[in-house]
Amino acid sequence: MRIAITLAAALLASAAQAAPLTYGQALDTAAANAPALRASALQVEAAKASAKAAGALPDPKLALGLDNFPVSGPPAGRFGADEMTMGRVGYSQDMPSAAKRRARIGRAQADIVAAGAEGAVEARQVRVAAALAWIELLYAQRKLAALDGVVAQLDPLWKAAPSGVASGRSRPAQALEAAQMRAALEDRRSEAVSELGRARAALTRWIGDPDPQAIGQPPDLDLEPATLRAAIDRNPTLLAREAAARQAQADVALAKADKRPDWSWEVAYQRRDPMFGDMVSAGVSVSLPLWGKSRQNPMIAARAASAGRADAQREDTRRALAAQLEADLADHVMHHEQWLRARDTLLPLAKQRAELETAGYGAGTAALPDVLAAFAGLSDAQLATLDREAAVAIDAARLTLTYGSDDQ
Repeated sequence: MRIAITLAAALLASAAQAAPLTYGQALDTAAANAPALRASALQVEAAKASAKAAGALPDPKLALGLDNFPVSGPPAGRFGADEMTMGRVGYSQDMPSAAKRRARIGRAQADIVAAGAEGAVEARQVRVAAALAWIELLYAQRKLAALDGVVAQLDPLWKAAPSGVASGRSRPAQALEAAQMRAALEDRRSEAVSELGRARAALTRWIGDPDPQAIGQPPDLDLEPATLRAAIDRNPTLLAREAAARQAQADVALAKADKRPDWSWEVAYQRRDPMFGDMVSAGVSVSLPLWGKSRQNPMIAARAASAGRADAQREDTRRALAAQLEADLADHVMHHEQWLRARDTLLPLAKQRAELETAGYGAGTAALPDVLAAFAGLSDAQLATLDREAAVAIDAARLTLTYGSDDQ
């Protein structure tokens, strides 16, 4: 019990010192401070740096050797005894085909696009997570304030319960009911304090502030389904699939380029005995991709199959996004209707009942348990209304940030 009280006091103290943060500020702060986004930016830089070397020639080769050194016969093992023995210094350069170099450049450019697309997906995920964490924190604060308001309203009744028993107006058991209700409300308050702590920790995960406080209003609860549907084809998740398909097509081009012959050239300087003179050699080598049916063609077919798979995955992702959007919109309509029902019907009725029972208790026509039950119902209605409003706000933020365009 002492630990719970200490934890609650610490959470409330941190809330008093927390930095106030609006919804828009929370999203901007998350975008500026999330480590995942820094990692994505570095991935893009890495892809760009790698692309600079994609079309470059391979490193040249320096060769040192000894040619025509006798190992048998009378001159075996001796220098200068044979005019053909010579030391050699050579320089060679491999020259991949132009098609292969273009294909490598295309693959590197596809990698840059893919890294950027993955970064956009990560950025959207961070914004969604930060938005939901902020909304949960805002409504956790409101629920705690609502419970505190109910407790403050009931405090005079709790204090009056013993005097009512002493005066004979209330039965002793009714005083016990007051104590039971107070304990139940304190339990709910402890849950609200715990929920507040969890929400604050979740938001800290994205913005880095150890003691955030949500202020201001939640995002607009109204949505435009047609706008969200129209933005599906520009969704970062779908664009990431398109980037993966582009990488697969670049791999097909690389496999086809292997059918083009490569070549290399080399020059060498050969040092002989001074009485015979030195020599210079030069040559060109060309690769011969003669066995295409057993080497290059199977690889081309494999890369083409992978490209087809990437295209199918893109279409599957598009359909999945569209289906999930419709399901989420249906849930949003349900949550919105439930929230309006709670706000416009259930909560006003609960307030009216609490006011009537309080007036009746003052006039002597209602018993203490009736008042307590009315306020218990009011507390339930207030918390239910806040939960339902939070669900609508979460739907609105998630739908807008997940399916909307980047300027929404």
